[in-house]
Parts: sequence; structure tokens; C-alpha cells
Amino acid sequence: MKESFDAIVVGAGPAGCAAAYSLARAGLDVLLVERGKFAGVKNMTGGVLYGPVLNNLIPDFWKEAPVERHVTRHVITLLSEKTSLSIDFNSTGLDESLQDGYTVLRARFDRWFADKVEQAGGVVITGVRVDDLLWDGKRVVGIVAGGDKIPAGVVIAADGVNSALAKKAGLSARLSPENVNQGVKEIIRMPRELIEQRFNVSGDGGAAIHFLGFCTRGVHGGGFLYTNRESLSLGVVVQLKALIENNLKSVELLEGFKAHPTVKELIKDGSTVEYSAHLVPAGGLGMVPRLYTDGLLLTGDAAALVLATGRSLEGSNFALASGMAAAETVRRAREKGDYSQETLSHYAELLSESFVLQDLKRFQRSAELLENQRLYSVYPELACSLAEKVFRVDGDPKKTVWQLAREEMKGRVSIWTLLKDALAARRSV
Repeated sequence: MKESFDAIVVGAGPAGCAAAYSLARAGLDVLLVERGKFAGVKNMTGGVLYGPVLNNLIPDFWKEAPVERHVTRHVITLLSEKTSLSIDFNSTGLDESLQDGYTVLRARFDRWFADKVEQAGGVVITGVRVDDLLWDGKRVVGIVAGGDKIPAGVVIAADGVNSALAKKAGLSARLSPENVNQGVKEIIRMPRELIEQRFNVSGDGGAAIHFLGFCTRGVHGGGFLYTNRESLSLGVVVQLKALIENNLKSVELLEGFKAHPTVKELIKDGSTVEYSAHLVPAGGLGMVPRLYTDGLLLTGDAAALVLATGRSLEGSNFALASGMAAAETVRRAREKGDYSQETLSHYAELLSESFVLQDLKRFQRSAELLENQRLYSVYPELACSLAEKVFRVDGDPKKTVWQLAREEMKGRVSIWTLLKDALAARRSV
């Protein structure tokens, strides 16, 4: 291994691999360090890679990457205790090139991505923990790992939401129960033919289903189900504050979610083969720390670059984009021979010009909206009970939908509160 590198990337998730691959392809000497036995061994996400970002880096990546299914069905499902109401968007008729979402299993996907780094000329080492940053005064000049000091022009921290390197540099995100969610997930094995029949998909098409309401016992959070080739990714994501205040455990919520009549039918005849848990930064723009200092850049979850709007929870695409922007910043700094924070500030400029910071700024009020408890209890229950009355045929004279809605709203929510919440949603989502 070389005695020094142009750049060292710590963490072989999407952000780290995107940065290392971009740098290696540009001809820089780059080292990618991963503490897991292999890239992806400890990484967990809900399971969907959104957007065209990776395709900009590796054109037609899906032809070689171990993606599971491209998402042709987007479903939003509201849950009461016993019933459900869904909005189902089917995009099967669109050109496949327009499909912007792929389900992935990180253990396979991250390993493939790290291999791409090596193929591009980067050095990848796994099973090694980075213990500290190497300093020259107030400037980061490398890492300390496995008892060795490894110099570099710049270090890119891609080591996750609880980034040890960001803490050591005094740049870490402000983690608190209010702005961190806990995700728990199971991989449920199921025959391919059964998945395609049950979820109304064919070929490599797949479904992404998001749940709101009883899946989290009416507290801040939601559930998800994604179809893979021969398995399902099923889980819940819940705000830590909500878990603490309501004395709930994520694993118990997941078991209750699986037992709901609607979900029980979807996962029937499947067998659980894997369980994982993960912390997710969800505080939006207000949680993002300073992204750079002399010799150091933060990317992905380490920089809290995750978008939670209520209609989606996006992280992988933000990680990829930030990794690529970090690589471009390092390439520019190497040309100048200057890794000062003044030069590395170009990273923040690139993110500001991209969807990353623009989306975080545009939806910065979403965190306030998502604190509204009615989103997780009153409205899902109201929608399900109203649907039940609308579709009921019992021999009695029928009422209009508006009459039924007013009856269901009585004692639950006033028309003025509903309008106020709708206005808040319009501004935030």
C-alpha cells in the first residue's frame, strides 16, 4: 500500500464509494477504508435507490449492478387498526429508461460498488477501523487506523449518522431524539412468482409501499414494504422522541405492523431471514453541520444529508450526489495544491447548486409538519372509516360523501383544523 494518498475516504456506503470511484476514475490516488468485513456487511437502508444520480456516474449502471427490481408501483397506504386505504400509482406503461427507483439489498450493492472503486484504480481495505484523524496543527492531514498513520491531502468522512470523524473535527451534526429516527427492517424470503402475482408486477418490475397510521401506533413515523427479486424488505421508521415519550420499542411496532390484516396478507407464506436496525438523520436543513474544514469533508449521513418530507425519506441519492461533489472538490483542490477550508468550501457551493441543498432548503418546514400528531392517528383513521362508510351497501338510504365526512369528522377534527393542516402541508410537502 502507498505511504500517502491524494485522498482517503472513510466508509464504503453509497457516499464513500461514489467519492472514491469518482476520484480513482479521475486518476487520483485514493484509499477507501471500511470497518466492516466487506462493504455492505453492516449497512442498512429501507431499500430503494431513487433518482438518476448514479446513472450520471456510471451510465446504465442497472445493467451490471446487483439491483433487485425497478419500481413500477408506488403505493401510499393509510392504516387504521383493522382496515386500510391505498393510493396506487402504476407506471408500467412508461419507458423503462424513465424508471428512477430501484430496490437494492445493501450487502450486495455496496460490495459491487466497492469493487468498482478497485477496478477504477482505487485501493480498498476492509475490516479496519479508523481510530483518529491525523493532524498538522488545525489541519487534517490523514488518518490513524490499525495503529498506522496514513497521510493524505484530504479526508472524506462517509462514516454514517454518528460519524466519529466529524466529532473529532468538531463538525458533527446536532443529534437529538427530535431529529433522529430509528429504522428496523426484516428481509422476508418469498418466491419470485408469488411476489409478482401478489404485488401485480412482472419481469423486473417492483413495488414500493409506504404506510402511515396504525403501523406506528399513531406516533411519529411510518412503515414500508419493498419488493426484491426473491424477498421483501419490510420495516418501520420511528422518531426516537416518540419512542421514548410513548414507552415504545421499534421491534414491538414491527411485530404489530406484521400482524395488521393488510400487511399479514402481503407477507403470508414468506419467511424472515434477516433483521437489522439503523439510525436515520431526519432533522432536515437545520441539522446539517458545517460540511468542511481544513483537510476534511463530510458526506452522506455523516453530514445529515437526508430529506424527510412525509411523502418520502431520501438518503441514498443525497449520499451519492454529495460523494460526487466531494470528489470534484478534491480534484480541484489537488490541481491548486491547496486543501484549506477556503478551497474546500467549493463543496458547499456545488451542493447548493444541486438538488441536495436546494431540496433541503425548499422543504425545511417539513420537520415542523411531521410533528403534527394528527398525521399518524386522526387522519389515517378518519380516511379508513370514511371509506368503509362510502363503500357500504346496507339497504338504508344513502348519504352523500360530504355528509358522511362531516359525521366521521365530528369529535375527531374540526373543519378549521383540517384546513389549517392542509395549508401547512401545502407549504411543507
